[in-house]
Amino acid sequence: MSTLFCSAQNDLIDIDSIPYRIYPNVNIDKPKLASPFISKNLNEYVVAITREDKYAIIDVTLGNDDKICVQNIIDTLDFPHLAKTGLHSEVNLNSIKTITGRSIEEITELARPNGLSQAGFMAKDETILSVISGDNQIVKKLNTTHPELAKPLFHVLNMMDADLDLNRWNMAKHQWENIRYFFYNNHKVFVDAEDTKGGQKSIFNDNIEGAFFIKIWRELEKEEMKYLEDNYKYLSKDEFNDLVLKLSSLNTGEMEPQYIMRYGFYEGHTYWRTDPITISFIFGLISLPELDGIFENRLLEVLSKHYTE
Repeated sequence: MSTLFCSAQNDLIDIDSIPYRIYPNVNIDKPKLASPFISKNLNEYVVAITREDKYAIIDVTLGNDDKICVQNIIDTLDFPHLAKTGLHSEVNLNSIKTITGRSIEEITELARPNGLSQAGFMAKDETILSVISGDNQIVKKLNTTHPELAKPLFHVLNMMDADLDLNRWNMAKHQWENIRYFFYNNHKVFVDAEDTKGGQKSIFNDNIEGAFFIKIWRELEKEEMKYLEDNYKYLSKDEFNDLVLKLSSLNTGEMEPQYIMRYGFYEGHTYWRTDPITISFIFGLISLPELDGIFENRLLEVLSKHYTE
């Protein structure tokens, strides 16, 4: 059973026996179901709220036949240890010279600001290996794996994909307006998404391209805000607000979860970073006190510090 799901959600559900409609049909009352949950046929579902305030039970199972992107691919040639364990081997990272047949130096050059994108895939003082290695250490401390952290982002993409198939995307505004928010591990997670002209090329030789912009966030609960206020009194007001922002929101597209799954790459410290700590917090994979304990009351520092060699 995936560690993504809380222990209370580990009972497999017979999807044909539940008294609720499955999307694209919707429900007036909130289903008494965990979200996410797994059915007996091992499909994964999320409960979401539509703009008409109806409850949608959406199949978000990962696969390689989705229209937005393929999802169950790991770079086994370059990262066999990642494919086997879900984490990188530091020995392998220290010796690697190419990824997808492209040199480390070329990837780093393409990934920096004003390379393949103006914002960049990493900060100018970071390298591809410093970022991958740095986040691998973070994920180890979180006691999870890169595929597990990619999964909730793919779940969001698959909700989008369901509405694209149903023509429930506002093509005039290029926006996904049908789903207001969804439930994930007892948290209400908000999402905004829009399509762009596309054409963002990948820094790797993998044919991945980007055409969507997605903002994912959740509001801190009262207990969480109080916890931060009590434990981060040493921060200035601006620093505190920066901590809340970095912890509770992220910007992504369809490229980032593929990068996480394939390479354990969350992007460096730029606008598009999908920080593993932020993913863990937003999707309720680890509680705030647990996160704070793991990183010794230094969350802002850890979230902000660049991975320089």
